[in-house]
Amino acid sequence: MRLLLVEDDDHVAAALSAVLAKHGLAVVHARNGEDALKALLPDDAEPFAVVLLDLGLPDQDGFEVCGRIRKLCATPVIMVTARSDVRSRIHGLNLGADDYVVKPYDTGELLARIHAVSRRTAPGGGEQPPEEGTAEEALCLGAVTVELSTRQVSVDGAAVPLTRKEFDLLALLAQRPGVVFRREQIISEVWRTSWEGTGRTLEVHIASLRAKLRMPALIETVRGVGYRLVVPAAGPGVRTSAAPAS
Repeated sequence: MRLLLVEDDDHVAAALSAVLAKHGLAVVHARNGEDALKALLPDDAEPFAVVLLDLGLPDQDGFEVCGRIRKLCATPVIMVTARSDVRSRIHGLNLGADDYVVKPYDTGELLARIHAVSRRTAPGGGEQPPEEGTAEEALCLGAVTVELSTRQVSVDGAAVPLTRKEFDLLALLAQRPGVVFRREQIISEVWRTSWEGTGRTLEVHIASLRAKLRMPALIETVRGVGYRLVVPAAGPGVRTSAAPAS
């Protein structure tokens, strides 16, 4: 599996590359944002499975680089930074990052996150195909509509742009409104991993969803257990394009 490491400190990059290589990762090192973007241009080489992006780059802000990467390709991006505040994490996720690691980090944690995001994508770096049986469905939950086939979400008819994991998380909760999902279950189904450290990423995604939908009460925290989608007053429903009119 190939990984693109975007890190301006050669000593840090060399040490990390050596560790990742011991775990079967072929690391390509880019020292700045422009080198990273050039490395991601299509060629005959095996596509990168993950981009490990440090935010403290010499030529441009890492957030800007992440946004440009997302316009260029769908390769998963893990941001690496010393910024631990929730606002920065949400900003990174909104730009299309798939995960966020705060320095100093444990190598085992980083490897778990790398393998988790790489499992969520197809071999070419694209999205996994939707599950069978959901291609034509849309979930209607009061003012919120979740189109499973097109991965579109709207509130009162206005489109709400979500990141890949935000949509996956919302779709999971929306398909069983009122049901409490345990944190471990959500992490397993959305992040495809059982690693406990993903819990912090889950919290950030929940906060981002509440803010984007402008409906803080839509997703309820069940203390000590997990989360559930609260059924709006209008009541939930599922429609399909092939369903006859009632």
